[in-house]
Amino acid sequence: MNNSIHNFPIPANEPIKEYLKGSPERLALERELKRQSETAVEIPLIIDGKEVFTNDTGKVVMPHDHKHTLAIYHKAGEKEIKMAIDSAVKAQKIWSDLNWTTRASIMLKIAELLTIKYRAVINAATMLGQSKNIYQSEIDAVCEAADFLRFNVSFATDIYKNQPISSFNQLNRMEYRALEGFVFAVSPFNFTSIASNLNLSPVMMGNATIWKPATTSILSNYYLMKIFMEAGVPAGVVNFLPGSGALIGKHIMESRDLAGIHFTGSNATFNSLWNSVGDMLTKYKSYPRLVGETGGKDFIFVHPSANPKEVAVAAFSGAFEYQGQKCSAASRIYIPESLWPEIKSEIIKLSKEAKMGDVCDFKNFVNAVIDESSFDNIISYIEFAKESDEAEIIFGGDYDKSVGYFVSPTLIKTVNPHFKSMEEEIFGPVLTAYVYENSKVEETLKLCDETSPYGLTGAVFGSDRLAVAEICNRLRYSAGNFYINDKPTGAVVGKQPFGGSRGSGTNDKAGGSFNLIRWVSPRTIKETFISPTDIFYPYMKED
Repeated sequence: MNNSIHNFPIPANEPIKEYLKGSPERLALERELKRQSETAVEIPLIIDGKEVFTNDTGKVVMPHDHKHTLAIYHKAGEKEIKMAIDSAVKAQKIWSDLNWTTRASIMLKIAELLTIKYRAVINAATMLGQSKNIYQSEIDAVCEAADFLRFNVSFATDIYKNQPISSFNQLNRMEYRALEGFVFAVSPFNFTSIASNLNLSPVMMGNATIWKPATTSILSNYYLMKIFMEAGVPAGVVNFLPGSGALIGKHIMESRDLAGIHFTGSNATFNSLWNSVGDMLTKYKSYPRLVGETGGKDFIFVHPSANPKEVAVAAFSGAFEYQGQKCSAASRIYIPESLWPEIKSEIIKLSKEAKMGDVCDFKNFVNAVIDESSFDNIISYIEFAKESDEAEIIFGGDYDKSVGYFVSPTLIKTVNPHFKSMEEEIFGPVLTAYVYENSKVEETLKLCDETSPYGLTGAVFGSDRLAVAEICNRLRYSAGNFYINDKPTGAVVGKQPFGGSRGSGTNDKAGGSFNLIRWVSPRTIKETFISPTDIFYPYMKED
């Protein structure tokens, strides 16, 4: 038996490729975009390692060309959901007993497959199916996905080697058991890497998952699932279950083997799952672990000492990269009146330079929003601002869904710090600015802290370091990821573990060891070498 103890050191982050004209990665991606654009894939369920076709199907379309079908996917019914539960429970017993270094080696192989063999495939699927430009797809579907895998292996090293002290006549040790049952992984459309990590973070620690992918990201998620299997993830350890969230959730919540939920999505859905778990608590084997990252109403607070051009660049990229469809996207900004004219001028320049259109035109900075429902929701806020006497559209405000779901980057200026678009999550390319009097920094900080129920990301800009430090302290609960002189997006695994509290979730920090430890149930084992043979204490024997 190999009884060596392996140590996986902290890795380097996956380098981001540049995709310049004529580069090998650019040529490979162009070929793959063409291939996937010309192919309609049939996507089955995958349960216990087997493809399952239910003949209850739906379509995956390009958001930027919604008449173009990329795939036909099969939907799970009650029978398939129960099959997946049985499969996950059975697989967990085998998977959790494996030496953890074997699990680690499979995670590392997935990372290598993603970054080498299937880089173009996963990028193209994310670009076409989720309407991301090259850079946004590269940093997500390839780099962050691989970083999660490699860093999680290293974090697991530190968790497993954390052992209690022993003393005379005893040996104490800690066993990090997988959770008893299965983990329900519910993934969003906007990040392919999150879909991977919601499954593989629990899987790294010995758990099995049932995966409900977002309908609008099924293509890239299906390719992920095939990569998991090629890397050696055993049958049943991850079960791929597209279909109705309400139907799947109902049967999952009713299973006594539900051990945890790993979720990224809306507050309403996470709250519903949490309530369902509460209603079922007496039926579960154990208390399920609930780990969720939900929404955000992310802010940029501009101090009067800030550099206007730096603010404009951060605001534009932070609000409009990937059409504002990031939980971390800047959606409200507080600007002192002394800096407003210059910031306004600079950000208008950027809006004129940034092109919008199809992902296959690599010059486009902005692409389509994910689907018609999202499109309609976003334009409702734009129209509300247009009709209000408390707001004006500085730029943007245009939209068109005749070919794809296109919404122009839009900047709203309001005189009401509690204006609708200052308070509610929009999840689209809409940024609202409130201009405050320079003398009212304190009052505006209070507004920034108390306006939103969320607490995900935020940023402060300023060159007065004492003032910036004070603002950082004052807003300590306003954002779980806080940025100084940078946009509030772009967290990197291992560098800025990601998550927020308040209405933004449980703050279990994806990209850090804190998340992994939620997927184990420690057992303390004490062994006594020579057992006592007397019940009396020494002072009882003095006479």
